[in-house]
Amino acid sequence: MHFDYSDKTKNLLTKLNEFMQTHIYPVEHHYHSLVETNNQAEATRWRTPDLMQELKQKAQASGLWNLFLPHEYLPYGAGLSNLEYAPLCEKMGRVLWSAEVFNCSAPDTGNMEVLAKYGSAAHKERWLEPLLKGEIRSAFAMTEPAVASSDATNIETQIVRQGDVYVINGRKWYTSGAMNANCQIMVVMGKTDLSAPRHQQQSQILVPMNTPGVSVVRPLSAMGHYDEPVGHAEVIFDNVKVPVDNLLVGEGQGFAIAQGRLGPGRIHHCMRLIGCAQRALDMACARVEQRVAFGQPLSKQQSIRERIAQMHCDIEQARLLTLKAADSMDRYGNKVSRDIIAAIKIVAPKMACNVIDQAIQMHGAGGTSQDFVLAATYAYARTIRLADGPDEVHMMQLGRNLINDYNAKHSVL
Repeated sequence: MHFDYSDKTKNLLTKLNEFMQTHIYPVEHHYHSLVETNNQAEATRWRTPDLMQELKQKAQASGLWNLFLPHEYLPYGAGLSNLEYAPLCEKMGRVLWSAEVFNCSAPDTGNMEVLAKYGSAAHKERWLEPLLKGEIRSAFAMTEPAVASSDATNIETQIVRQGDVYVINGRKWYTSGAMNANCQIMVVMGKTDLSAPRHQQQSQILVPMNTPGVSVVRPLSAMGHYDEPVGHAEVIFDNVKVPVDNLLVGEGQGFAIAQGRLGPGRIHHCMRLIGCAQRALDMACARVEQRVAFGQPLSKQQSIRERIAQMHCDIEQARLLTLKAADSMDRYGNKVSRDIIAAIKIVAPKMACNVIDQAIQMHGAGGTSQDFVLAATYAYARTIRLADGPDEVHMMQLGRNLINDYNAKHSVL
């Protein structure tokens, strides 16, 4: 087993590196300043700076566009496997907002995959094509404040058919992307049949943001960060009516769609987190050479060298596990790869939290400030320990599967 990059990946990685060096890193702080300027007025707080659209046009012209969509979704995407996409996604993760430049940011990536796989021809024309072109943004509404949404069967939002429409009632929160001024469509998960078997009660339906009865209550912060201009919203659905054609696939298919959507989404987050962690390590290596304490650079301290070494080992272990998971998904599919997907979802966010925390410590007080990206990346890493399923759920399911597999293989006849 080896994970040498394909020639296609190597070429794209070279182009992506050059693009990041030329167009992303030089404007990173400027982009943040534009966001901060927009934040000063509520009317512009959730408006994406025009600089993003300029960068998108350059990325598209460079052939660095929709890299996340695998071969089965051609001609929509670049046709990369999960293994081929992994190092590209990692590279984008070094700058939190850069994935959007290449039209590879969540939740749009997952929503595009859902629309490409499950959407009707009308859905694709109305919503998928503008998303693929980077013209609009989208949101995914599953998590609810009143229940433990880590178990998706707990959700209480009701989707009830009345003639030619479905009527939706419920409350969602941490609906990522819904605050953005250009968010035009939500994929909403709710229950259509409470009498059906537990995993066949849920359905997913498309709800335009401007539908009467949709109310964005407030933005929600994650570890003190509101993630402008994308944002996470609390949303109320009060007798929201949408055509029956807006339902994806059919009633009772929502849980299956969610599981298919979250497999790639989980590993994409892990790929980006490895990029965050690697950048934190790179910054730490530079910082400890520059910072002098007790008469010598921090890099001369034994404890610092040991921590740097451990950070490197932790990143490499997570990177290899992520590549193995990506390779398994390509070879055997998401269902067969469920255990290793769970493993990397457990490992990568914790690793990133630990590595970024160490980098903050080596930066001193400045590491917690807006002068460095570390505080924001730590907030992202810590949030992913909950997003797409908390650590505890993945550990419970992985442990259960391992025990069952062992007993099945060693059962006594």
